[in-house]
Amino acid sequence: MQAITLFFRKLRILLSRDKFNRELDEEMAFHREQVQQEMQSDDMSSEAAHHAARREFGNETRLKEKSHEVVGFRFESVWQDLRFTLRQLHKNPGFACVAILVLTLGIAASVSIFSFVDAALIKPLPYQNPSRLVGVYETATFCPRCNLSFQDYLDWKKDNKVFSSFNAWGWASYLWKSPSGMISVPAARVAGGFFHTLGITPALGRIFSEADDTPSAPRTTVLTYSAWQKRFGGRKDILGQSLTLDDASYTVIGVLPPEFHFAPRGGAELWTTFHDPNNCEKRRSCHSLFGIARLNDGVSLQTALASMKSIAAQLEKQYPNSNLGQGALVMPLSEAIVGDIRPILLVLLSGAGLLLLIACVNVSSLLLVRAENRKREMAVRGALGASPARLVRQFITEGLVLVAASLISGLAAAYGAIHLLLKLIPAEMLEHAPYLQSLGINARVLAFAAIVGLFAAAVFSITPALRLSIANLREDLVEGGRSAAGRTWKRLGSHLVALELAIAVVLLAGAGLLGKSFYRLLHVNLNFNPDHLALLQIDAPNATYEKAPQSIALSKKVLNRIAAMPGVVSVSHTSMAPVQCNCNTTWFRVQGVPYNGEHNDAPERAVSTDYFKTIQARLIRGRLFTESDNESSTQVAIINQTLAKQFLPNEDPIGKMIGDPELSPKSLRQIVGVVDDIREGGLDQDIAQRRTPNPCSPRSSRSSTTSTPTSASTMKPL
Repeated sequence: MQAITLFFRKLRILLSRDKFNRELDEEMAFHREQVQQEMQSDDMSSEAAHHAARREFGNETRLKEKSHEVVGFRFESVWQDLRFTLRQLHKNPGFACVAILVLTLGIAASVSIFSFVDAALIKPLPYQNPSRLVGVYETATFCPRCNLSFQDYLDWKKDNKVFSSFNAWGWASYLWKSPSGMISVPAARVAGGFFHTLGITPALGRIFSEADDTPSAPRTTVLTYSAWQKRFGGRKDILGQSLTLDDASYTVIGVLPPEFHFAPRGGAELWTTFHDPNNCEKRRSCHSLFGIARLNDGVSLQTALASMKSIAAQLEKQYPNSNLGQGALVMPLSEAIVGDIRPILLVLLSGAGLLLLIACVNVSSLLLVRAENRKREMAVRGALGASPARLVRQFITEGLVLVAASLISGLAAAYGAIHLLLKLIPAEMLEHAPYLQSLGINARVLAFAAIVGLFAAAVFSITPALRLSIANLREDLVEGGRSAAGRTWKRLGSHLVALELAIAVVLLAGAGLLGKSFYRLLHVNLNFNPDHLALLQIDAPNATYEKAPQSIALSKKVLNRIAAMPGVVSVSHTSMAPVQCNCNTTWFRVQGVPYNGEHNDAPERAVSTDYFKTIQARLIRGRLFTESDNESSTQVAIINQTLAKQFLPNEDPIGKMIGDPELSPKSLRQIVGVVDDIREGGLDQDIAQRRTPNPCSPRSSRSSTTSTPTSASTMKPL
């Protein structure tokens, strides 16, 4: 209570200076009168007692100043320090500009990178209690994080005891018959409880329920807020309207809130339920979905993982042909979404922090030099009565002014850098990072900038204060304007230079490694010629083109029309373009090669006759596809060099038969050629290594069967 009273008393004194001075004068006069009365009682005359009391009481002006210092520093002194600082910086514009510019660069770099870290790693996902949400995947020896089969998902959902809700989602794309014509719309298919698991409240209408996810229920769809605004002008009467998607009628039942995003399927404009399983989802060996679940209260991630592994082991025994070697993986949803970019952002933030530290060391060195040049000034001020605390306060004011100016300019530069960096991110990549779309200067970023500013201000205040504390003011006054530095100052300055050089070497080494990696990416051998290649993606409704004859006829018609266009040298078709992902795979077995029931997995692409001619891939052995390779002839396939080395290392692969694990007659194809290893996955992935698939990678072929990884590939004619 006394502390609170003292605080308000000091505050009242600071705001009412005149009142404080009057009270101080009255109190001092009262004490003088008391001393004078005591002296008069000792038989001293009134005039003599008056003079004696004043001599004993001391200098009134000095006493007033001490009283002000005890209560708190005066606004006038702060304003005086500020004006003096501004005059000093105006007299030394070179120092001021260099210090502010260097610190601005450090602040701008650290704040701009932190804004990305905040958006991706700190800002919570826009779901209810997101820390309890997990991603659920299947695992295999060749794939640490695979997508699920629909049949496995149903068994996992039925048998699990650790999730309060468990749902799945998969990629989709629909042809929407809009008033302006046919439009391809990115979408997602989800289980009925998907949005309930996330805890989403719609902005309009309702979300899916379990009843919507049955074959007998009407087909329904939920729109994203952006699609509702862009496609339908934000009309409230959209509810109940019918949309024609892939020649089927869907009823709009709701609109998602504007803040909703689901990064793994970024860019989706509408959502539908599974409703009735497609051909892939009817087969347990076909993996095309991803799981998402909410943990029961009190259930840990480790408990959930152990439970799902137990269920996976039971399914492996029950379905050995399709589930051999398959396990389970449960991980936080936030980790599943941003796990790949987390180390990148943390490395960039560390680099920006080191850059900021270099900037602070540079400015501190400038302040040390400036303090050395100002030692006569400090000595004179000290000789005139300025206390060390008063001089330190001047240094603190100068540091705060430099930091304040740098913060303002640094935040402005960071704002521009953030928008520039956003423009450098490809639109397709940004679709899968929707959390970056709200990137900007928010409260957390401002708090980070404030912490950076306080750190810099502390460094800039302590650095010249150390010089003051080790200086002998009398010797500095005698030395006059001589600029010879003391031994301690030299030692401190040399330490700062050594620290700066060490940090610079670390940053230089990191930049060199980054540049080397970038150089290697630019010079990765794709084993085909990407120059003058153009990519056109075609969507066709499954209802019309799901079967092979119709799909092949459409492909030939499109290829013939494109080939007739001026400037086109060659044109071909592929179910998935290269340098996308090592997905859309199939299990295979080479006839005559020892087989122990393992799952050999390889990417499979359906291509047209001139595919290898169009991309200018190198034929190593055998022949390429010809027009005679059709359904009426012997089924053929072309494999890449890696598959040939792995499974037929000492044999000629030409003429060998390759098929499914059972070598069913319908699946058998004769190997007629071996081509160089066309890079199907990313530039940073080794062809000879198996990799984890990116759950954000789209399945470009609707009729594809799996999305699991591989280290070898096969080609079959379309």
